[in-house]
Amino acid sequence: MKIKTRFAPSPTGRMHVGNLRTALYAYLVAKHEGGDFMLRIEDTDQERLVEGAVDIIYRTMQGTGLIHDEGPDKDGGVGPYVQSERVKQGLYMEYAKKLIEEGKAYYCFCDKERLESLHTVIEGTDKEISIYDKHCLSLSKEEVEANLAAGKPFVIRQNNPREGTTSFHDDIYGDIEVDNIELDDMILIKSDGYPTYNFANVIDDHLMGVTHVVRGNEYLSSTPKYNRLYEAFGWEPPVYIHCPLITDEEHKKLSKRSGHSSYEDLIEQGFVSDAVVNFVALLGWSPEDNQEIMSLSELIEKFDYHHISKSPAVFDFTKLKWMNSEYIKAMDFDPYYEQALPYLKAAIKKDLDLKKIAAMVKSRIEVFPDIAAMVDFFDELPEYDVQMYTHKKMKTNSETSLDILKKVRPLLEAQEDYSNDALYQMLSSFIEKEGCKNGFVMWPIRTAVSGKQTTPGGATELMEVLGREETLKRIDKGIEMLEKAGA
Repeated sequence: MKIKTRFAPSPTGRMHVGNLRTALYAYLVAKHEGGDFMLRIEDTDQERLVEGAVDIIYRTMQGTGLIHDEGPDKDGGVGPYVQSERVKQGLYMEYAKKLIEEGKAYYCFCDKERLESLHTVIEGTDKEISIYDKHCLSLSKEEVEANLAAGKPFVIRQNNPREGTTSFHDDIYGDIEVDNIELDDMILIKSDGYPTYNFANVIDDHLMGVTHVVRGNEYLSSTPKYNRLYEAFGWEPPVYIHCPLITDEEHKKLSKRSGHSSYEDLIEQGFVSDAVVNFVALLGWSPEDNQEIMSLSELIEKFDYHHISKSPAVFDFTKLKWMNSEYIKAMDFDPYYEQALPYLKAAIKKDLDLKKIAAMVKSRIEVFPDIAAMVDFFDELPEYDVQMYTHKKMKTNSETSLDILKKVRPLLEAQEDYSNDALYQMLSSFIEKEGCKNGFVMWPIRTAVSGKQTTPGGATELMEVLGREETLKRIDKGIEMLEKAGA
């Protein structure tokens, strides 16, 4: 049997990390076995639709490399792939009426007030639940037809048993059994004529040939209802793969309000798409060899869904940043520079060699916005404290630093070749002549030209980018500050 999975998002906004993981795992389950991956748009909840959200779905799938084999834009012969279009065909109503004819579903005409009166508080808690009392199941055929003829609003409910149990098997969580009293008679067709998410899912997954259903474990409690529908139609249920909850670092469910809960949030914060995919793959799964940095093709090769964990997965932001830094280090320079350029331009207004600066920070940043704080000194020397010239390890202080700056100042002025190599060679000769260590000379120079404790390059690299005029200006400023401090 050829495996077929689907990703069926609702177009309600940006793609949450949990939804991205569902898409990724569904993709990997299929591709690991040489199967097909389908995209279906589930827009049956008309009230929650967000304009432009379908474009976000396509953009995210494209950006992450999760390319579907069939979907709204790739007809595989089982479309339409948008549920609202399937509604217009009368598809869901047709199947709901089949269940009514067989006594497995029924029309419900209860109004809002009556339904609210059915709310009951769970004993020993302050939680309210609503279990429908099957009131409309007892309506005669004549009463139902009269209500329909009168245009009375209705929903169609599943007729679930009140006694006994329903069990199902999940490939991650094993065999699960629930009491039928907990199932309730869920709504299949809403009063607006649209199917509920649960009902449409079952119909579409069966008709579209989906063999494996991947989803979050919040749907575990709904699965018995799904199985009841499969049983009612006489269909074989798919293989269920429920994924663990994703929590924040405080072990609370990852909220959409957390500033990094969606794919587009992370991209805007300077993360690399491949790093995000790699990180999300490890939210609840790990390969047998515990490798952490993996390309999408490596994930396809290694992904065995039987190794998905039952335990909640923690969204470790620190680990994501580390992983992102590894991807940035490994990037080819041109695509890296293309992504770095907007941040460099925002931080540096002077006409400097941005490619050289970009190369300096490539191995030092975790996310692209880190660039600004690392390179802003190139544009303008920041205010700094002369105490920075004192460095225990380099054995420098204000006096020795002033002496060094005064000695190298004329050498730097006379130097014509301001390339890194030429500057380093000149200063190395000076250091040898002085009989001191590199840091004793380079630390005061680097401090003077950057005004920072840490920089993305050494003293000569910084001077190469700044050029002679700006370098001398900054050396003079350092001398002036040190002379004032010692006065």
